[in-house]
Parts: sequence; structure tokens; C-alpha cells
Amino acid sequence: MLFKNLRDEIDATRARDPAARSSLEVVFCYPGFQVLLFHHMAHWLWTHRCYFLGRFVAHAGRVLTAIDIHPGAKIGKRLFIDHGIGVVIGETAEIGDDCTIYQGVTLGGTRPSADQAGHKRHPTIGNNVIISSNAQVLGPFKVGDGATIGAATIVLKEVPPGAVMVGNPARQITRRQPGEEQPAFTPYGVSGEDIPDPIARALSGLLDEVASLRARVNQLENERAAAAPDAPAAIADEAEGERAMAGSRA
Repeated sequence: MLFKNLRDEIDATRARDPAARSSLEVVFCYPGFQVLLFHHMAHWLWTHRCYFLGRFVAHAGRVLTAIDIHPGAKIGKRLFIDHGIGVVIGETAEIGDDCTIYQGVTLGGTRPSADQAGHKRHPTIGNNVIISSNAQVLGPFKVGDGATIGAATIVLKEVPPGAVMVGNPARQITRRQPGEEQPAFTPYGVSGEDIPDPIARALSGLLDEVASLRARVNQLENERAAAAPDAPAAIADEAEGERAMAGSRA
């Protein structure tokens, strides 16, 4: 089973990274794959109460790959850690199947104190989640299936399934509806088309408002121009009415 999972992880890496030209290259040159080998061993030792050995194996993996995964973390199938430098995954973190994590990502906690030992402190990542470079997901909440976390995003609360999150603090800019077809894999999580430009959006709103005001002004001017030819006749009728009322009083 272990070797089958490793085969799946190699295939997942090649499917999501066009730079991977062979399985041999993935095995010997990809730290994201190599650290999973260390983690599988460290996690087995950890779950069998060999805590020191588990930490030692995890430490060896960190020294060799610059990726820090606590042996207590639970990782699903076909995880792809691209580049991987600076990735940190905490003890109680859980990662689902077919996820992608880029360099600099932290799956951490928000209360690093001794009284939190043994409690859930780190996030639970669903299936098919993409976490882009330098994103920070901090706290014991769930990131829903199919969600995307943009680069340098700081997530401090639960993320609904299919949501695209950007910014600090994270805000949702779009969401895939239930039953909607899974989009094609997007490197680094968020394409340029997915992120609205706030300046362009503000300018667009101003232009729409100007166009609306201009249309209203034109309408009022047209109404005034249409009423202008009848104005002398209306004044004459008013004068004639006043003369008639004066004659009747006389």
C-alpha cells in the first residue's frame, strides 16, 4: 500500500508540474516528494508512540528538504508540495486528498502555549485544495473541499467549499457552486482573471454613475426644450384669464 501511494504521489507531481520530465527526476530532485517519504516513516513512528524517533526522522527530513512537517500531522493521498522551501505543517493539521501546497505556506496555530498541548490547534484542509505561495492558514478550522487560497493570503476563519480567498485578512472573491464542474488545475491557485482589480472596479463604478447622471441631465433638457414652444401661449392664456376676472369684478 505504501509503494502504491508513492506511485500515486509521483504521478500527481508529474501531472501538476510541467517541469517534471520523468519519475526518476521526481524521486531524486523534488524535495516535496522526498519529505513525504520522511513523513510517512515519522508518522508511523509517532502513531506507535515512538515520539523521539518520530521527531528525529521528521527533523532529518526538514534538514534535507527545508520543509517542516510535524510527525503528528495527517496527510492524505497525492499531496503535491511544489518547491516547498519554508513550508510548515503543524502537529494537529490534517490534509485531504489531491491537495497542492506551494512554497512558504504555513498551516499553523494561533495560541502557541503549553496549555494547548493535546488540543486541535491547526487547520483541517479538505480535498482538492490549492494553497498558494506564502499563504498562512492559522487556527483549528476547516478549509472546504475545492477551495483556493491565493498567494500571501492570511486565513483566520473557516473557508467554505469551492471558495477563492485572497488578501490580509482573507476575503472571498468568488465561489464555485455545488454541483459545478471542477475547474482545471490552476498553477499557484489563482489566475489573473480570478482577481478583480479594486482600482479598475472603483473607476468602472464612477464611470457608470457619470453616465447615469448624464443621461438624466439630457432627459431633463429634452423635457425643458419640448415645453419651451408652449410657454408664450400659456402666458397669454394666463393674462387673458386675469383680464376676464377683472372685468367680471367690475
